[in-house]
Amino acid sequence: MMCPVRSPVRGERRGGASQQSLDIPLSLYIHIPWCLQKCPYCDFNSYAIAPDDIPEKAYITALCQDIRFAFPLIADREIHTVFIGGGTPSLLSPAAVGELLSFLAGQLRLSQDIEVSIELNPGTFSADKIRAYKESGINRLSIGAQSFKAEHLALLGRIHSAVQTRQSIETALCYLDNVNLDMMYALPGQTKEDMESDLHCALSYAPAHLSFYQFTVEPDTFFSRHPPVLPDEDTVADMSAQVESTLASAGYTRYEVSAYAKSGRACRHNLNYWRFGDYLGVGAGAHSKITRNRVIRQARCANPSAYLSCMRTHNPLEKEWEPSDEDIIFEFMLNALRLTDGFSLSLFSAHTGFPVSVIHNSLVRAEKKELLVREGESVRPTKKGLLFLTDLQQLFLPDE
Repeated sequence: MMCPVRSPVRGERRGGASQQSLDIPLSLYIHIPWCLQKCPYCDFNSYAIAPDDIPEKAYITALCQDIRFAFPLIADREIHTVFIGGGTPSLLSPAAVGELLSFLAGQLRLSQDIEVSIELNPGTFSADKIRAYKESGINRLSIGAQSFKAEHLALLGRIHSAVQTRQSIETALCYLDNVNLDMMYALPGQTKEDMESDLHCALSYAPAHLSFYQFTVEPDTFFSRHPPVLPDEDTVADMSAQVESTLASAGYTRYEVSAYAKSGRACRHNLNYWRFGDYLGVGAGAHSKITRNRVIRQARCANPSAYLSCMRTHNPLEKEWEPSDEDIIFEFMLNALRLTDGFSLSLFSAHTGFPVSVIHNSLVRAEKKELLVREGESVRPTKKGLLFLTDLQQLFLPDE
C-alpha cells in the first residue's frame, strides 16, 4: 500500500525571493539527435541519418540561438557542468564541437573547474577526433561500449565491433584520464560467464568511471514490439551482485544504482540531476528545470526538422510549465533515492523549497519497510531499498 506525500498546507512553502536566492547548481545539457541507425532497445529522442545528411552548420547555429533564448533564465548564474549527449554526438566534426564550446566560453559564466563531457560511439571514433575534442575543452569522455561480445553487439543493433570498442578506449585513455564506459548486463541470451567476461574486460582498462546498466525493454521500442528472451530473475540478481562485488574489489564505489567510480571521479553532471539541481537543456527534445522564484520546466521541439524550424522563429519551446508542488516533491525523491548515500534533509528543503514535514509520513513508512534509514540529517536507501527501488520511490507518490 502506498504512503502518499502530504500536500503542503498554505504557508509551508518558502518560495518567493528566498527560493530565487538559493544556491542551486546549474548544468547545461546539449542534445544531438542523430544516430547512424536506431538501436532496437533505445527510447531516447534520436533519429537515424546518413552522415552526409546531418545539417551540422544549421544545427550548431540553432544551438547557439537556443542558448541566447535562455539568457533571461540563466544569465546571472554559473554553469558547473556541460554534457553533450544524444543520439550520437561523436557524429559531429571536431570543428563543430569546437565552435560550440567556444561560444559557451564566450557567452556563459563557466566555473573554473567545469566538467565538460561528450558521448562517443566506438563506431564513429578516430584518434584525430578525440584529440581535437580535448583541445576544444572536452575533459570527460563517455564511451558507449555496452558489451565486448560480437554476438551481443549485433543483437543490440550497435554499429561498432568489439575491436573498435577496444581501439576507442585505448585511444581515449591516451588523451584523457577521465573516461567512462557505458556497459549493460542481463542482455538477451547473456550468461553469467558472458557478463563476467565483459566486466573483466572493462576493468582491464581501469577507466575512471563505469556505468553498468541492467538491460530493460522500454515502451515504444523495437524490442517492446518484438520482445527478446531475457535471463531469469535469479540470474539477473546474481549478475547484479557480481557486478557490485567485483567493482568494489577493484576500487570502484557504487554511488548510484548503476554508476561506479574511482575516488573523486563520480559524474558531476549526473550527480546534479540526482540531487535535483537545475539544468538547461538545449537541442531537439531537450528538457530543462530552472529555479527562479519557482520551478520552471521546459521541453524543446523534439523532431530535429521541427526544432530547426522553431529556431527560425527564435522560440524552441514546445512546452513550458510549472510543476505542481506534489510533482516537485516526488521528482526530488525519484532522483535522490537513486544515490547510495541518499540525501540530507537540508538538501531536500533547499532544492524544493518545502519543509521536511511534507515527506515525514512517507519516510516513516519506508523505514518500517526497511527500504531506507535515517541517521540525523541523512536519508539513504538500504540494500533492500536499492534492490526494490521502484517500490521505495512509489511511497512518495502524490495523492491520486
